[in-house]
Order: sequence, then C-alpha cells, then structure tokens
Amino acid sequence: MKEIKIAPSILSADFSKMGEEVISLEKAGADIIHCDVMDGVFVNNITFGIKMVEDLRKITTLPLDCHLMIVNPEKYVERFAKAGADIITVHYEACKEGLKDTLALIKNCGVKCGAVINPDTPVEKIKDVIPMCDMVLVMSVFPGFGGQKFIPEALDKLREVKAIIEACGKDIDLQIDGGVGEGNVAAVKEAGANVIVAGSAVFKSVDRAATISALKA
Repeated sequence: MKEIKIAPSILSADFSKMGEEVISLEKAGADIIHCDVMDGVFVNNITFGIKMVEDLRKITTLPLDCHLMIVNPEKYVERFAKAGADIITVHYEACKEGLKDTLALIKNCGVKCGAVINPDTPVEKIKDVIPMCDMVLVMSVFPGFGGQKFIPEALDKLREVKAIIEACGKDIDLQIDGGVGEGNVAAVKEAGANVIVAGSAVFKSVDRAATISALKA
C-alpha cells in the first residue's frame, strides 16, 4: 500500500498571515501544501495566483501542489512551474480534448502533472491520460468553496481510477479533495486514495498536528 500523505488546502487558511499558516502546517506534519488557484470564471470564486506560489516557495521545502481551477490553464502552466510548483493538476472540464497536450506541457516544464475530474464527470473521460499522470485527483465536492459536504459517490470513482492505475502498473498517486475529515478518511483510503486534501478539518482544528496524525493513521 502506498504511503498516506496529507495535503492541507490553504484555501481554508487565514490569507492575512499565509506564511505563518504554511510554517504551522509544516511543523504539524503536513506532507504537501495544496494550493487552490481559482479565477472566478471556471469556478465562482477567486483565490490567488502565481505570486502566492512564488512567495510560499521561499518559506517551505514541502511540495507545492497547484490545483488550477481556471480556464485555459495551458497559458499559465510554465509560469506556475517557474514560480515553484512541484505538482500542477488541471481539470478535464477546463481542458476537454486538450487535456493530453496540457499534461505533456506540464511534464515538459519539469514538474509532476495530474488530471482532475469534477463529481459529475465520469472516469471514462480521463481513462486514456491516466498512464501519463503522476497524480489523479477525484473531486468529492464541486470546486469553488471550502467547507462543503463530501459526495459519497466519489468513493466509486476512486475505486475505478485505482483499478486503472493498477492495470497500467505505474506509480501514480490518487488524490481526493473535498469534505474529507476524520469521520470519513478511512473510507477514502479503503477506496484507494493515498493523498488526502483536507482544508477545514485541519484549519479549524485546535491541534493541527493531532488532526494530521489522525488523518494519516
């Protein structure tokens, strides 16, 4: 079984002290920093962009996982890579038939690439590109806002993606994002996820280290 990694989403952080928040996550045992980039077009919310990633890169050695919830992500891939992203994930819904080319572009920039699907997108849509991915992200809420309730149907999608990953025999991470906490983390692991994005569960916790430890265990 692959190592479980916890990737707190800084969407739930206090943006007025983002540097302190990320340092706190590193001390609490986080494995990855999940950066939700939203443009107000692909999703109905605006967060932050390249400058935030660039500044976070200066203060942490943890991998920066940039989840691009934006239209035309191919236009920004190179700049996010130069800013310090270690992983860049892009949505099938934003790229459609251009997904394969966008994933290849990310790889050519020297960073890991990943494909993302929304709750209402079938796994079949990304089946052909999974072998070229370093990570596949299954959304268990509709993207845009933190604190949403987990959509249970995501578990079946995790199992489906896991079977495809195993069949292609490659070392590909399977990530889940949205509404995951201590109450359902065992179920998402059982379904095959090994990278757990947690926003509210970590940031609203009075003891972040204990919460991250519990999510891993």
